[in-house]
Amino acid sequence: MTQQPGHAGTPATADALPPRAGRTGWWRDAVIYQVYPRSFADADGDGMGDLAGVRSRLPYLARLGVDAVWLSPFYASPQADAGYDVTDYRAVDPRFGSLPDAAALIGEAHRLGLRVIVDIVPNHSSDRHPWFQQALDEGPGSPCRARYHFRPGRGEDGELPPNDWESVFGGPAWTRVKESDGSPGEWYLHLFAPEQPDFDWQHPAVRDEFRTVLRFWLDMGVDGFRIDVAHGLVKAPGLPDTGESGQLRLLGNARLPFFDQDGVHEIYRDWRRVLEEYPGERIGVAEAWTPDSGRTARYVRPDELHQAFNFHYLQTGWDAGALRAVVDESLEAMRPVGAPATWVLSNHDVVRHRTRLGGGLPRARAAALLMLALPGSAYVYQGEELGLPEVTDLPDAVRQDPSFFRDNGQDGLRDGCRVPLPWEQRGPSFGFGTAGSWLPQPGEWGELSVAAQSDRPDSTLELYRTALRLRRGHPGLGAGDAVEWLPAPDGVLAFRRGTFVCTANTGEETAELPYVPGGLLLASGPYDGGTALPADTTAWWSTGPDGEKPDGVAAGAAGTGA
Repeated sequence: MTQQPGHAGTPATADALPPRAGRTGWWRDAVIYQVYPRSFADADGDGMGDLAGVRSRLPYLARLGVDAVWLSPFYASPQADAGYDVTDYRAVDPRFGSLPDAAALIGEAHRLGLRVIVDIVPNHSSDRHPWFQQALDEGPGSPCRARYHFRPGRGEDGELPPNDWESVFGGPAWTRVKESDGSPGEWYLHLFAPEQPDFDWQHPAVRDEFRTVLRFWLDMGVDGFRIDVAHGLVKAPGLPDTGESGQLRLLGNARLPFFDQDGVHEIYRDWRRVLEEYPGERIGVAEAWTPDSGRTARYVRPDELHQAFNFHYLQTGWDAGALRAVVDESLEAMRPVGAPATWVLSNHDVVRHRTRLGGGLPRARAAALLMLALPGSAYVYQGEELGLPEVTDLPDAVRQDPSFFRDNGQDGLRDGCRVPLPWEQRGPSFGFGTAGSWLPQPGEWGELSVAAQSDRPDSTLELYRTALRLRRGHPGLGAGDAVEWLPAPDGVLAFRRGTFVCTANTGEETAELPYVPGGLLLASGPYDGGTALPADTTAWWSTGPDGEKPDGVAAGAAGTGA
């Protein structure tokens, strides 16, 4: 049953956060911090994070200097896929709290100057969603079955799936049901786990339902939505075979009949109209895996969504030539539609960039400064500001990623980036909660904790705090749609943005810069500000009068501590 807001002293609606000092288009340069609620902070001591835990740590995020918080799903769910299988889009799962807890979190975030973006999962529901359960009960041809993709099977007795589509999690994208009389029946589509049946977005009831869900959370005061599988809602007419073999990957060069179909754009134009019914510049962010940046740009045309994740940048290695190419491609694609580019290094579905890029912590720090220097909006995944590595040695017995348990799925190792955060140097879960944590934390994580790194000038946490403070204060950082590339030696990226210059050495040896670009603002590692730029080091420079710095920010290098 849907929970009802407005009790226990909680107002049914909350005002959106007013723009800072009359500023508009806040998302164009926003730094948005992704919170994975089950792994962020545990307030009730059950070993799993919750909304009250997130609320208790909001002052930390305000001090970090981010502009907004994006919350991964906390809706009512059997948790077959960590909350991305929803039974009620208007209710908070009891594991995470209640609607009053959500309202309190939103209100406290706004008081601290933080905006709140929530996940919405429109491609599929849980197989325990009331609609799907009714579809099973009513049988073939029923109204509720028309809200999903039910089809008869192929073969003499319908024993084969309706087409050759594969699940992202491995195996066929179809599961056959037993009808009420016990006989083998129709098949239903699930591009992910069998517990996640895909909605049929051609059905008006589906479209109506999600408009009401959007308004429900907008009335609660959220500032926007991150749209899960935004590219997957519409399937090609007739559900044709792909003719492909091998495991499906989310990012590829081929157009597939179930991803990035043109029909999705009508949906997002409709959603944009809903967002514009509300004050405070509410936004939509697409998780859209597309073949190229040009296709991504279609999701952020002026009458559609506001941002789309830049997965092409995320999947680029630590190589100057490749990075320059993807930066150029991203900016060029977004410029005609007037949308900001976005930049991201890590999230809850990929190996943490400290591990993925190789090179350890120095390279991770250098990559962070490079990302934060680029024009547009940046996303920070919880724990990357602590320099957390991927946990690669979790025992099989504790894993919960559904693709780990299916044949030939994605790597099945997403649990390694979801291990709960360390807040304190000691304790049963390093301050995550009063008990243990739902995934075991490495014993050495106490030295990477917030407590261990706070106010330590050479720490990764203080590097992020300083970088975000600079990003807000320097006129050459933040919003924009272009960079001016500067001459640089092999393996080095150098670009100018107004009175700001960034130099990043992606090579394995010290590189000799042709000149000192200006006054040193910040460096990702030990560096004296001369022409010899160490390997795996990014430096920020100001080229204003005497290399002037924004108020309250001292120049200097950072060490290579935690």
